[in-house]
Amino acid sequence: MTSEALLQNDPAPLVACTVSRDVQNFDLLIEDMEAELGEAWGDLSFEDARQFFRQPESGGLKFVAMALDHEDESLLAMIADLIKSAKAQNIKVILVADEISPMVLHQLLQLGAEDFIPYPLPENALHEAIERLDAPRKVPAIDFVDARPAHVGQGGGAHGIVLPVQSISGGAGATTIAVNLAWELANIEKKGQQPRVLLIDFNLQYGSVSTYLDLPRRNAVYELLSSTEMMDDDAFKGALMNFNDKLSVLTSPPDILPLDFIDATDVQRLLDMGRKHFDYVILDMPTTLVSWTETVLNAAEFYFAPVELDLRSAQNILRLRNALKAEELPFDKMRFLLNRAPKAMDLSARARLKRMAENLEIDIDVQFPDGGRPVRDACDQGMPLGIEAAKNPLRKEIQKLAASLHARQTQQLEAAQ
Repeated sequence: MTSEALLQNDPAPLVACTVSRDVQNFDLLIEDMEAELGEAWGDLSFEDARQFFRQPESGGLKFVAMALDHEDESLLAMIADLIKSAKAQNIKVILVADEISPMVLHQLLQLGAEDFIPYPLPENALHEAIERLDAPRKVPAIDFVDARPAHVGQGGGAHGIVLPVQSISGGAGATTIAVNLAWELANIEKKGQQPRVLLIDFNLQYGSVSTYLDLPRRNAVYELLSSTEMMDDDAFKGALMNFNDKLSVLTSPPDILPLDFIDATDVQRLLDMGRKHFDYVILDMPTTLVSWTETVLNAAEFYFAPVELDLRSAQNILRLRNALKAEELPFDKMRFLLNRAPKAMDLSARARLKRMAENLEIDIDVQFPDGGRPVRDACDQGMPLGIEAAKNPLRKEIQKLAASLHARQTQQLEAAQ
């Protein structure tokens, strides 16, 4: 046999490995590894990987695809050690997750795994993950073409105000109000530069902001929420989406996550980053009170609480007031917005509204009329009322609220100067 033939038969150097309890459980991963790398990859069990990562030659690998399923969650400590050992050899780690809980993924990503892809593998998912290894912060143009208005990021004075919106009872319209309030603030100036507005969907389970603005939900949001301690300006802006070159949006993640997936520290980092780059940070909050609600309440300029004229809203207002006062939290920041308010001629309903406010010792700061079917249609079309139904009475009242907020903020900034 000639030396040329010998050279042709030499195995290609390994550039990657799979690491798993049993790679045969991930047959689609095997197919994709072969399609991407040919023969230039190997397979290691967890125990083999532990030994291999201690050897200097392991540093020749570009990456490992660590394939895990729900049975591996009991081996979390060992898997964490494997990720640390791989990082010590400058080997990048892609997690291939089959029914792994979000909390486990969160921990593994914090330990240094560069990326994760779900199993069964979506088409081209491994190929795209390998490409991202060389540019982990790069987002494909199809997903994100400068998700901010052109002027975002030019400032940085950390002067933006936080305005959460949280329904007191289900169906009171918090998301509709938050989306349209953000849009109106982003278009409030008749002349000159518009305010910089960010809308964050903090409903990690059933957030609808992306639906109401016809925006995709992207894994970049999950990656950002998973590691806020590593967040910089580029990572933050890279997770944002743009709506009509006017409004920046941080949607909810693609998958349903527990509300404690983020904690008070994560939320504070996000709010600080939002205030750094934007004039207004509008938050669509989950109806549920969570461990980080206190963080949002303390950061808020006002805390908008849409209610309806019914017994459940009245009961929940009373319970909320008692809860906040028991914890010595600022109930005075609450601003109650009556949605689907009775018409002026409905004297009976007006009397009930007056009694409700008096008995609860609150002010109903704003009354929004029932916008009817055009509101639902606009939400389904993924458009704010200002575009889809500009003359709708609900849109006009939200526009008035936005104008009032902006006038107040402008006066305060001028006074400070």
